[in-house]
Amino acid sequence: MTSTVVLIHGAFCAAWAMEPFAQLFAMHGYKVVTPTLRHHDFPPGMRPPRELGLVSMLDYADDIEKLVRELNEPPILIGHSMGGLVAQMVATRLPVKALVLLAPSAPWGTLPTSAWEIMSAQGLYLAGQFWNKPLRPESWIAETHALDLLPPGEREATFARFVPESGLATFEILHWAMDARRATFVDARMIECPVLAVAGEYDRVNPARTVASIARRYRERGEYLEIKGASHWLIGEPGWQKTANTVREWVGNVTSRAAQPA
Repeated sequence: MTSTVVLIHGAFCAAWAMEPFAQLFAMHGYKVVTPTLRHHDFPPGMRPPRELGLVSMLDYADDIEKLVRELNEPPILIGHSMGGLVAQMVATRLPVKALVLLAPSAPWGTLPTSAWEIMSAQGLYLAGQFWNKPLRPESWIAETHALDLLPPGEREATFARFVPESGLATFEILHWAMDARRATFVDARMIECPVLAVAGEYDRVNPARTVASIARRYRERGEYLEIKGASHWLIGEPGWQKTANTVREWVGNVTSRAAQPA
């Protein structure tokens, strides 16, 4: 039976961001599903719906959970950045074959490991009451910290496709200590599948040390992979093909082992 892969994009993006991985997995015989998160399906440059500002990480997880429950089999979940956190949340609710976290945002209770993470959280207050409104992407942040390894022309073209993100979801990720609902809490004991956490060596958004700490949450089920010379945009920066093939080989290995008779 053909395995299904669900690719979950990160903040400020839509399904297009996962297209390189989608094409590679489809080429190797996987059934690929690339959802666009709630209120992310509008043209760049247009005013976002006001409702976007109040979308919770719980809403994103609810939507992906609904999609997964409609599939014919437990899928492989692959999430990038914020999508990696959504994937972890969904995997606590229903069975999945494997979980791949590409430069993932950290669950509730995970301490930052870098000054940049702390500064990013504090810098949000420059946007005022950011937690109840859509947040527009900032080119200088995206182009110097997420898309920094892309050639200049490709970097600008990629950023031009970015869309606003939920202020509430951003609050729940970066200011989890102040979130009374603990929206991004992930009970690692509820995830029984193999987990691969992948970090870019030079990622400042979700640094390697933070991603390694996420992998450790899953104990013997968790594996950590650091991509040397890589940054945050593991899904499309130079070298992404090697990263994607490494992930594909890992997925093939762990799902094959799981399918073998005990």
